[in-house]
Order: sequence, then structure tokens, then C-alpha cells
Amino acid sequence: MIVIDDLTFQYEDGDQNALRNISLKIPDGGFLGIIGPSGAGKTTLLNAINGIIPHHYKGAYYGCVSVEGKDTFDLSLTDMSLLVGTVFQDIDSQMVNAVVEDELLYGLENFGVPREEIESRIENTLREVGIGDLRHRDISTLSGGQKQKVAIAAIVALRPKILLLDEPTGELDPVSSRQIFSMLRKLNERYGMTVVIVEQKIMLLSEFAKDLAVMKSGRLVFHGPVRSVLGHSGELTEMGVNCPRVVTLSNAMKAAGISSGEICINVDEAEQMVRKVLQ
Repeated sequence: MIVIDDLTFQYEDGDQNALRNISLKIPDGGFLGIIGPSGAGKTTLLNAINGIIPHHYKGAYYGCVSVEGKDTFDLSLTDMSLLVGTVFQDIDSQMVNAVVEDELLYGLENFGVPREEIESRIENTLREVGIGDLRHRDISTLSGGQKQKVAIAAIVALRPKILLLDEPTGELDPVSSRQIFSMLRKLNERYGMTVVIVEQKIMLLSEFAKDLAVMKSGRLVFHGPVRSVLGHSGELTEMGVNCPRVVTLSNAMKAAGISSGEICINVDEAEQMVRKVLQ
């Protein structure tokens, strides 16, 4: 479990708090999407979970972050990396080798995985992530979506309990974006891996995430199940968060007394709602 208790943080060279009194619990096996306008503190929050704050980025730090019952202050970044794997926004800067197989091998060797386990780890992970056919490919020849999968595979091979991702589909087309989210769902449901993802594509989060956290100006504004949070579509729009049109439609129909029940979070649900009203 990840437990964040009244966390406030200001970067050493900052003039205001990047995080303000954040309290949040993410259960084992959770799938949390973090949304909010630019500068809301989303990436800073991820870096507080994986220990980069306070071990790399220094500043005024108040409160507590614990991962699997251990305070991140008391763990080195190396120890944290065994619990929490992070896929950063700039994928190319995260790659350290030229060939896919070597990218996975690098982490396994550096984290002391027994040599007799390495081959099965590589083979199984590439298959789980759906890129077994890319094992001997040059990374420079891969598409954006393929590179994302390689970066995720390199982390998953280390078997962390928690996977953090910072806008992994930012530069991907809709098909590739959906493939990434489908893979994350498989890792979450099949292996119980906790997934925490900063993402702007709320339609995908609505479909794949279990919970949403909304941030603004370093504060946690909303947190809860997807439908519950998206019920605040009016406030989210005012914050600069673009909700799916089906969410806006169903909230408007509920507010007007035309429809009742849960809000719609996909096109199929919206179609059923409209058909019911027309009947």
C-alpha cells in the first residue's frame, strides 16, 4: 500500500509549494489515474512516491510518504527501485542500451538477479508485455508505442510491486495508446501490480482506471472511484480538465432531471441512456 500523509513540498529553488497537504491512500492492486491542468503537481507527486523526492530533488519537505509500510526517507533510491518502478515521460532518455534484450538485461544484472533466473525473466516479461518478437531489434528502429512497451518491460522484469507512469501515451496515436492501457490492465489484474499513472487522455482513464485523483495548484481536489470523480465534470471543466463528452452529456441530463442513475463513461453507456430516455 502507498500512504501519503499531509505531504507538502517546495523545491529548493521554488517560490511556492509544489505539493500542498496531500493525503492519499492507494491500496495494493489499485489502478489510479492522476489528472489535472499543467503545473498541478502531478509529476512531483509521482517523484515523491518513488523516492526521487527527497533523495534527488531537495527542498522543504513536510509530512510522510510510506510504501509497503516503509518511509521513503529511510530507503535509498536503489531500495525504492525494487519496490517501485517508474516509466518517465521522456522514453528516449530512459533507454540505456541499443538492443531490446540488452535493455532488460541491464536492470536485471545491476539489481543482482541470479544469473540462472535472467533468461526466464527476459523471455517471460517480453511475452507478458506482448513484444516477444522485438527481443533482438534495435531500439532506434522501433515505433513510439513499441519503445513505450520496452521501457515498461524493463521495469516489469524487476518485478516491482508498484508501477508509476508519467504520461506514457502523450505522443502516441489512439491505437497505440489503447494497447498500452490494455497491457497495464493485464499487469494490474493478472499479477496484482499497483498502477499509478499521470495521463491527459481521460477517456482512456475512464475505461481502464479504478480510481481518479484530480490535482490543481499542488492540492488534491477530488479522489475516488472513476464515476464518482467524473460526476464533478462542471468543476473539472472550470479547472481546465476536458471530460469526455459522454460524461458531460449524462451529467447535464441528470441535472435537468431527464435521466437518472450512474453517469455514462463510454459511448455504449451513453447510447443506452439516450435510447431509454427516447422510449
